[in-house]
Formats: sequence, structure tokens, C-alpha cells
Amino acid sequence: MLTQCESYRIFLAPGTTDMRKSIDGLAAIVSLTFELNPLDQSLFVFCNANRDKIKILRWEHNGFWLYYRRLERGKFRWPTAKETTPICIERRQLQWLLDGLTIEQQLAHKTLNATSII
Repeated sequence: MLTQCESYRIFLAPGTTDMRKSIDGLAAIVSLTFELNPLDQSLFVFCNANRDKIKILRWEHNGFWLYYRRLERGKFRWPTAKETTPICIERRQLQWLLDGLTIEQQLAHKTLNATSII
């Protein structure tokens, strides 16, 4: 389910991911399972089964970044896995997720893609 995204895309891996995987293992999931290019400047976000750890994989011109976040209390409101296709989200949806909210905020203003001010 690809939605309109920003200049770089953010993909959530549905379901859970084994957090023992490091850069090579996560890049293999992106490439082989999602059939996406892990070198294309996108962010790929993975969550563990307990929903208290997240890893974000990102390529930057000569190497990978691997961001890791572990919650001391609470859980991420990770979307349930209905299929194996990654979910493309906007930057603000990622921030909501990291803040403990769902990616679907019913009261949030919708993104407006205006082409003119008149």
C-alpha cells in the first residue's frame, strides 16, 4: 500500500522482525522480501515482537546507518501485519509512531497538496 510520500520514502516492515538482524540481514529483507533497493535513500523501519524495540536502516552515500531505539517503558503502536508488503508512511506518521501514537491520527489535519494559492 504505497501512499504519496516525501522526497525520501519511509517504509514500515509489517509484523515483527528478529532484532538480532543487523545491517546485512535487514538489507536482505528489504531487497529479497520487499523487492526494494536498500541503497535508494529510503528509511526502512523494523519492530520486534514485544514492540519495545525499533531499528531503522538507511543508506547514505558510502555506507549504512542503523538507528536503534529501545523503550524502557511502554510499547510502540506498531501496525498489525495483514500482508508482507511494506507500508509507506510520511515523516509525521513516523514521529507519531516514535511518540507512542498510531500512524493513523483521525484528528490530525490531512496533508494538503496545493498547486496554487488562488
